[in-house]
Amino acid sequence: MTDAAAAQFGQYPPARRTILHLSDTHLLGGDVRLGGRFDTAANLRRTLDAVEALGARPDAIVFTGDLTDLGEPEAYRALRASVEPVAARIGAPIVWVAGNHDERPALRAELLGLAASEEPVTAVHDLDGLRLIVLDTTVPGWHHGDLDDAQLTWLQGVLAAPAPLGTILAMHHPPLPSHVPLFDILELRDQPRLARAIAGTDVRAILAGHLHYSTSGTFAGIPVSVSAATCYTMDLARPAEEVNGMDAGQSFHLVHVYDDTITHSVVPVVDAATGDFFSAEWVRTMAALTPAERLEAFSRKPGR
Repeated sequence: MTDAAAAQFGQYPPARRTILHLSDTHLLGGDVRLGGRFDTAANLRRTLDAVEALGARPDAIVFTGDLTDLGEPEAYRALRASVEPVAARIGAPIVWVAGNHDERPALRAELLGLAASEEPVTAVHDLDGLRLIVLDTTVPGWHHGDLDDAQLTWLQGVLAAPAPLGTILAMHHPPLPSHVPLFDILELRDQPRLARAIAGTDVRAILAGHLHYSTSGTFAGIPVSVSAATCYTMDLARPAEEVNGMDAGQSFHLVHVYDDTITHSVVPVVDAATGDFFSAEWVRTMAALTPAERLEAFSRKPGR
């Protein structure tokens, strides 16, 4: 992160690692609009502009699936062309996760430079001591999610030895309930098997997508954070059975990994006026004061 963000004014030192968590870009070949209405390419560009505006130097940018809508090779190439220059400018590796709208052969060939096959898209990334494991919850030909015995056995083998800063799992289908009926049909199946595979390990958090709205919960005692989509989001201000997509509310998550906790902050992608009080200069001014002086300058209420 920037130097200003690294200032320590409270009990917690700066985060050990920072991750940008984006999801559900749903790009289409030929810059076609999704459903004839959602400009997913333009919405991705707006999101990436917001990413750069953070001024952050994250340890990774994680995209938790549904990278394309139809799995077209052209769409994966367009995704790379949009994301890679931004990642290069902010100095962050990109972590791609497969979603139910993706097609493994094209994803592997166009994004990972691997042989085009139906092999699960899995990976292990070492973020300087923080282990990030990519799982593939997709089921070829279907939209619901699942993890077969082979992948869970592989996961258990990776988790057999702990990582210095622990482990984060990245997957598409979240192991959480949804109050929106349609997602129950498309949920990750047989979740107890995953719970058994990660029991007693150093897994500290799970990042997911799929729902097109931000939510959080716990699974087997582990925090789960779902990032909303960049393409369109679900309008939750409606009865659950009437929830549909809207071209508004796009956001991504800013994940900060500390020694004893991990925070997941929702970053809205909006154009809105803000106040001009706080700035890097304000932080430098506060940093030059003693803790007692900072409390006096900023915490004390004015006299009444």
